[in-house]
Amino acid sequence: MLHDTEKTVLDNGIRIVTKQMHQVRSVAMGVWVNVGARDEKAEEGGLSHFLEHMIFKGTERRTALQIAKEFDAIGGQCNAFTSKETTCYYAKVMDNHVDVMVDLLSDIFLNSVFHPAEVERERQVILQEIRMLEDTPDEHVHVLLAQAVWGNHSLGRSILGTHDTVRRFDSDTVKRCFNRAYQPERIVIAAAGNVQHGSFVDSIARAFEVVRKGNGFPERTKPSMDWVTTAHPKNLEQVHICLGTEGVRTTDPRRHACALLNVVMGGNMSSRLFQEIRERRGLAYAIYSFASSYSDTGLLGVYVGVDKANTQEVLHLIVREMSRLKEEPIDSSELRNAKEHLKGGLYLAAESTDNQMTRLAHNEINFGRYVPLQELVDEIEKVTAEDILTLAQETFQDKAISLSLLGPVDGKASYEDVLTL
Repeated sequence: MLHDTEKTVLDNGIRIVTKQMHQVRSVAMGVWVNVGARDEKAEEGGLSHFLEHMIFKGTERRTALQIAKEFDAIGGQCNAFTSKETTCYYAKVMDNHVDVMVDLLSDIFLNSVFHPAEVERERQVILQEIRMLEDTPDEHVHVLLAQAVWGNHSLGRSILGTHDTVRRFDSDTVKRCFNRAYQPERIVIAAAGNVQHGSFVDSIARAFEVVRKGNGFPERTKPSMDWVTTAHPKNLEQVHICLGTEGVRTTDPRRHACALLNVVMGGNMSSRLFQEIRERRGLAYAIYSFASSYSDTGLLGVYVGVDKANTQEVLHLIVREMSRLKEEPIDSSELRNAKEHLKGGLYLAAESTDNQMTRLAHNEINFGRYVPLQELVDEIEKVTAEDILTLAQETFQDKAISLSLLGPVDGKASYEDVLTL
């Protein structure tokens, strides 16, 4: 046992990790699969997400309504999500209902029937979800940036898929995806809260030890990155802007420096971009930077929504801050505040069983072990201003930045000249 965490590997390769938190009454559980949108072929775009939806639509024992009623009857929460690289089915209940939660999650994960009528109904729901994304420009522009950066690679496609791909999926397609992708060596079951590892493993193993090993799974291919400007005219009140440079992969030794660079640049209300563009100049309501990391690549970027007349000025200010970050080391107080911001977020999240369960799974998938919080804090403390300066110099380079604009834009040529670092 290490820091109240334990791990068991079933004979078929499924990993079970738990963290016991004696001071709480809840238990959060997640069935994680190391498969996501980037593991799809072009004609399968959105299939992982479609499968995630279908898991809740009925099993051999329960209808979709019965699944919902049983979770509601114990005051539980249950949901799922699909990302570029993982799919997660999770629930949270009081500790006296753990057995019910395990039975429900096991049933929907292992025994879903993917009935054709349910597939057709859920298709319409997902098509509406795609339309909702297209009607949400501050989210849609992130999809457009990924398309610009990674092009035809699966990382460049929307997790939701397209209208065309989603319309082609049927029950057999979903079943084949499940049987091919959900292989035991890619499954991690994580639980955190007032849970005892031995009894949890006993209840999980009875259900999941029947999962048989598959025929292997294709290795992911690292994408190349294109540095282009794309303009997407649309009748909107604002121009929504996303620009991105190469970030770091999930396990990159520089990941802590990248997290701190992100905080300083635009990761909170005292960050440089927030203060300069929103507070001092009043040019935007929403502006922030972001760092997205994957198993073999990453993206460090900025989002802002502005009036068309202010687009060039705001882009100039963003690029100016990037240039400053690669020319001048941040001062000691700025570095200290960024570290405290990161550590504060970690410690506050540690009080949540949901977040602890997620950390367990991410650590197991990415590092193959539990990373204690203190170890993470120590690594953050080791980062120097020189480390951040070096990363900024490696990251913020001329002709290595992509820009996507969505809204009342006339073209892209007038914006490309601003992107000189």
